[in-house]
Amino acid sequence: MTLLSDSIQYLKGVGEKRAGQLARLGLFTVGDLLRFYPRDYIDYSLPYPLASAPYELPCVVRATVWGKQAPVRVRGGRTLYRVNAGDDTAGLLITFFNSPYAADKLEPEKDYLFYGRVGGGLGRREMVSPVFIPADSGTPLTAVYHLTGGVTSAYLSKLVKTALSGLAGTPGALADPLPEALRARYRLPELADALQGIHFPASRAEADGARRRFAFEELFCLELGMKLLRSRNRRASGAPMSRCDPEDFYASLPFAPTGAQRRAVAELCRDFGGQAPMNRLLQGDVGSGKTLVAAAGMAMAAANGYQSVLMAPTEILAAQHASTLEQMLRPLGLRVALLTGSVKGKARRALLAAVAAGEAEVVVGTHAVLGKDVSFARLGFAVVDEQHRFGVRQRGLLAEKAEDPHLLVMSATPIPRTLSLLLFGELDVSILDELPPGRTPVRTLAVGTALRARMYGFLEKQIAAGRQVFIVCPLIEQGDDASPAAAEMQAVTAYREEVAAKLLPGRRIGLLHGRLKAAEKAEVMRQFAQGELDALCSTTVVEVGVDVPNASVMVIENAERYGLSALHQLRGRVGRGAAESFCILVSDHDSPQVKERLAFLCRTSDGFAVAQYDLEHRGPGDFFGRRQHGLPTLRVADAASDARMIETAAAEAEALLAADPALNAPGHAALRREVDSLFREAGGTAVN
Repeated sequence: MTLLSDSIQYLKGVGEKRAGQLARLGLFTVGDLLRFYPRDYIDYSLPYPLASAPYELPCVVRATVWGKQAPVRVRGGRTLYRVNAGDDTAGLLITFFNSPYAADKLEPEKDYLFYGRVGGGLGRREMVSPVFIPADSGTPLTAVYHLTGGVTSAYLSKLVKTALSGLAGTPGALADPLPEALRARYRLPELADALQGIHFPASRAEADGARRRFAFEELFCLELGMKLLRSRNRRASGAPMSRCDPEDFYASLPFAPTGAQRRAVAELCRDFGGQAPMNRLLQGDVGSGKTLVAAAGMAMAAANGYQSVLMAPTEILAAQHASTLEQMLRPLGLRVALLTGSVKGKARRALLAAVAAGEAEVVVGTHAVLGKDVSFARLGFAVVDEQHRFGVRQRGLLAEKAEDPHLLVMSATPIPRTLSLLLFGELDVSILDELPPGRTPVRTLAVGTALRARMYGFLEKQIAAGRQVFIVCPLIEQGDDASPAAAEMQAVTAYREEVAAKLLPGRRIGLLHGRLKAAEKAEVMRQFAQGELDALCSTTVVEVGVDVPNASVMVIENAERYGLSALHQLRGRVGRGAAESFCILVSDHDSPQVKERLAFLCRTSDGFAVAQYDLEHRGPGDFFGRRQHGLPTLRVADAASDARMIETAAAEAEALLAADPALNAPGHAALRREVDSLFREAGGTAVN
């Protein structure tokens, strides 16, 4: 008898040592093993004749074993085991290193299908350590898995077969989480057939069908979990607000808000006055004025007797927000306190006392605001900026500082609709799709390094006219990246001295990167913001939190190293003043794909169009994984290629929860277990 919850150690062929190796792959139970899907397949159905096999490319060939050579000891203590084989077109020499077992499995006069890279000459081809199966095995596709030391794909396949056999003999062990009606509606195979089909497909069509089923299941469970989280947050508000009129705040401003800002503030007003705490995402392009929307919410919270807190990912950004909010809220008599890790000793104790007493109506800080020593007198409104750098778990910790406060998360990274369904299914969404008056589009140019001297002549003219410039490099120091491409990448520390200082003689050039201490970074940014520096050589630490209206040029070296969304964020650091601004993308990369990506950025200033292009051409990147703490990582589904499936899964999840809001129906027990399991693996986010 076998159960999905059984320890993998007790499967036949595992044992304690093997269990340790499998644990490095995240495989602890039989269920983990079955859900460890192949990353690809070896297709043995169309083998090449030896003479026409592509040179040094992975491929399958068919050959007859002719005989074996005597083992040969070579330098380094290794032993070579060689097998002679061939077909009617050429001979084949097969070599295994320190693997007598592989050579022993090959029987003379028998035909095999070999998978690997073919080298050698036309008369005698060569393969080193190929994967092989008997030619008459009737196995057209063989699974290939992501592996770790000591574990092979063949071994994993054998374990999966053992597990499936044991589960087949245990009634009810493979309860399908997907409701039968849902499977029938989308022609999805049931769980047992899908597991067989994804691990041991008889054809590519069967493998694709199984993958489609598991991709849908993954997205469906993810959407269910997000919606359950959202409904969990629909409890009675801990900060009911009856006074939600932003007109006094608008009247105190020296400028008029945009229509998009007024619309977003109206949505906050509606949420504040509702029965449940607000859980809202505010999306807006760089410079669209998200901070004003947050400030309006803080003003209304204060009018109702509540404190507000804003959490930012870096001290630079926190200080920027504190300064901006101070300017906006001081006319209303509100005190803004800045709390970061740099605030220590007596100053910190005084600040914490003011927060605890309610004397500071607004607190701005980094993750330091999550500290156990930080307590609020009456917290009613929490704001998280650049939310994807924190994630669900940190947002939850912030919300725990009060009983069900209203929560606003903000992002300057435009996110396509399908991706936002996955990332923020538990949030309502507001969008700022309008820039404040006076913001002119930034002219974007792509150039090669051959034009660097000419480019610096342009930078000199901008500085002579009283402007300032950013120069961004991908590395801090040479050697920080071990990849082969790193030799061609600019390191900001050397670049400042060897390039910028020589091409801008006599100009004041600052240096900013993540290894500087917080106080050093703050001082450099103060100097640049106050015009004491002409140019700032930096890494992407300037991506957020830098508002220097006098800066008119952003130069990005090795622009091919960044996604378009990252380049768009950097571009948003300029164009904040009245002068015409420029973004110059420097790259010698001759790939047609890279050239088209950079050309696309030169053509458009629409952040949502940029994000959609990035998603379609590069995938979702690290929106999933460690940045989005608390949400499951997609193992099968793909946010770009499965975009239509995401929307279908979201609609089906909505419909199911309308009929069974807590998934308590007996027929949904397996589904509820799968949803809970998915979110537990992501770091403990509970959905019930």
